[in-house]
Amino acid sequence: MPDRGRPIHQIQRPGQRPAIQPVRPGERPERPDHRPGVLPERPGQRPGVLPERPGVRPGDRPLRPGVRPGIPDRARTIHRIINRADWLEARRDRSKNIRHRWQQHHPRWDFWKSHPHWAHWRWHRPYRWATWTVVTAWFPWGWSQPVYYSYGDNVYYQGDTVYYGDEALCSAEEYAAQAQEIATSAPEPDEQAEWMPLGVFALTQTEEDAPEPTLFLQLAVNKQGIIAGTFFDSASNVTKPVEGMVDKQTQRSAWTVVDEKWPIMEAGIANLTQDTAPVLVHFEDGQTQSWLLVRLEEPKEAQQEVQAAQPAQKP
Repeated sequence: MPDRGRPIHQIQRPGQRPAIQPVRPGERPERPDHRPGVLPERPGQRPGVLPERPGVRPGDRPLRPGVRPGIPDRARTIHRIINRADWLEARRDRSKNIRHRWQQHHPRWDFWKSHPHWAHWRWHRPYRWATWTVVTAWFPWGWSQPVYYSYGDNVYYQGDTVYYGDEALCSAEEYAAQAQEIATSAPEPDEQAEWMPLGVFALTQTEEDAPEPTLFLQLAVNKQGIIAGTFFDSASNVTKPVEGMVDKQTQRSAWTVVDEKWPIMEAGIANLTQDTAPVLVHFEDGQTQSWLLVRLEEPKEAQQEVQAAQPAQKP
């Protein structure tokens, strides 16, 4: 693949505010009403929690132990895709294989029960997921059109700049800092809040020869836009709760492990309504990697558990 793009950065041009329209899959990106990479000030942000910018480059300092479970240390540049049809076909094939293997063998299909609030928040059908129509009705933000973030397609890195379509947004460092700001801006959720499942996913590398995925993610969102869920590393049999936020201006959603600042994962909330969702993983050392979330189908054991919990019908 020609070297037409390198790591994601967004450099904001003084006095320039490109307007960007939401992008539907398969369409050439237009310019939306707001910049997907520029975040407004937000009321209700946690006091004293400010985004830390990853101001060092890869190799300047080591990562904290355990900061990237199961994820290789090598940086992965996010090129602009040349042959989109081949890219989509390869992604569909990989997703199909992952789902097939999941149905045949699924380690700890109910790993989300390790979350301390799963019962209180009534996460009884986490494998269910929402369409974009349901998402727009769920949030009280007046959304109508989705903004898709397809990393390597309409969002890519070139030099030290992150682009949305043909518009430069900001530096890669700034883009990662924005993701951290979104992820850490979530207030404490209301104890009586309703939660909508976003699904259960396998987190996988995008290369054709990528190994079997060992990282899994369960996500849900409440009407405030707070994201909560569970991260599972099947290789080490470790589960951790995650938390984050949906940004109502840009439709970017970002999350991280509770009480940890890095790594930060982000995806467009509209992308999370689809069978696969590209995701960026930002690390403390300044690296950003592009991965893929593959939606997993509810296994038979989960269906049987739900049926067993239902009251018996009277004859």
